[in-house]
Amino acid sequence: MVQLTEKDKMIAGELYRANDDLLRNERKRARRLLKLFNDSLPDETAKRAATLQELLGALGLQAEIEPPFFCDYGYNISIGDKFYANFNCIILDCAKVIIGDNVFLGPNVQIYTATHPLTAEERNKGLEAAKPIIIEDSAWICGGVIINPDVTIGKGTTIGAGSVVTRDIPPDVFAAGNPCKVIRNLA
Repeated sequence: MVQLTEKDKMIAGELYRANDDLLRNERKRARRLLKLFNDSLPDETAKRAATLQELLGALGLQAEIEPPFFCDYGYNISIGDKFYANFNCIILDCAKVIIGDNVFLGPNVQIYTATHPLTAEERNKGLEAAKPIIIEDSAWICGGVIINPDVTIGKGTTIGAGSVVTRDIPPDVFAAGNPCKVIRNLA
């Protein structure tokens, strides 16, 4: 029987221990790259692009992220073409985060794949889990939105400022609120 590593468990969406040495070292690697990116000058576009290419799992053409940007690992993030993220984007990428083409994130958008057990007994054991997030093509995520684990936001959808997305949102709608819900169809 093959023993799964904590990283294997994390990627599989199972409970895992984030304080594992391998995961801790991978987060340190991401922090070093993020420091280079976040400390870069506005005209150092080639340096920024190279740093993001090294950090992220995939980065499309004409993708731009305004510093400061923060993530856990980077390698679980796949970004499509013509992507834009405004200041203070946070992506906790313990699971896959897949972002399509022509997606725009306002300032202070937070994308959380990480989750923790609801019971104190399990949390006190140092266990956590992660569930993927998908943002489909041409979505607009307005400022201050929080996207929780295990959510898909449909193609062409707009999420209103300050919303907390706790469940899937269909394509071509305007959705807002806490919890986020469909307000009207856009198609």
